[in-house]
Amino acid sequence: MTAPHDPRTHGESPPAGVGHVTEDAPRDRTRDIEDAWRRERPDLDPASVRVVTRVWHLAALFSADRRRLLDARGLDSALLDLLGTLRRAGSPYALSTRELAERSRVTPAAISQRLTRAERRGWVTREPVGRRVVVHLTATGRGTIDDAAGAIFDRERDLLTALPEGDRETLAVLLERLVLDLERRGG
Repeated sequence: MTAPHDPRTHGESPPAGVGHVTEDAPRDRTRDIEDAWRRERPDLDPASVRVVTRVWHLAALFSADRRRLLDARGLDSALLDLLGTLRRAGSPYALSTRELAERSRVTPAAISQRLTRAERRGWVTREPVGRRVVVHLTATGRGTIDDAAGAIFDRERDLLTALPEGDRETLAVLLERLVLDLERRGG
């Protein structure tokens, strides 16, 4: 099998909007991994690491940063998801436990655990309505999620400043396409 064509090593121009990579440009670890695989196994195409390894690395960096931000507010990702789901539902900021589970893509048992924790903090209340239980976001819960969302959006905007707005939009579109395709294929 012939080694795949690599525009980086053939002096070709990078795609529009992407800066040219020079030998003295800073290199991330991913480029070193790809280059090592090309050297050691020229019969393989390691080009996927350019995307997949970087996505994994970015996910770890973003996750650690968000965890620090949430810790400072007494939140974790599960409670953020619960409060955010209720807040995004719109006024009166109430959903059944079943709706919460479906929108959060977690089991009813996981929602029950989250609700117990949020109730103890005064962020939600549960109200039996017939055979359902409706969860209401309290004013305290709304203040908590509004503060957290504002801090998250401000921080993440700051984390993305290396990319001009147009590049961010392009990246968002490409990532959405990839997510939808992988979900469609059961990935």
